[in-house]
Amino acid sequence: MIPKRYQQMHQSHPDLMQAYESFGQAAREAGPLSAREIALVKLAISLGAGLEGASHSHCRKALETGCEQEDLRHVAILTAPTLGFPSMMRSKSWVESITAKQDSD
Repeated sequence: MIPKRYQQMHQSHPDLMQAYESFGQAAREAGPLSAREIALVKLAISLGAGLEGASHSHCRKALETGCEQEDLRHVAILTAPTLGFPSMMRSKSWVESITAKQDSD
């Protein structure tokens, strides 16, 4: 599901969005990580930065690349030593809000 605001940016600033998406593609292609590894790294970055919407988006993208729900939960748990227990619990709740939707589908 592409967020409405993201779609609106495409409509109002197509050249900017094309450049933004090309930059993201170039970053993915700049190294040896697999699509699965990239998805998990992007999730970890989003969780660490405290970006709820991005975390939800990267959970969905990770699942699309073949990651298992337990992979995503593990990424959230791995945040504990660096970010602290409360932040890990927040991260885990964001991951579980997406995995719970998958379970109910």
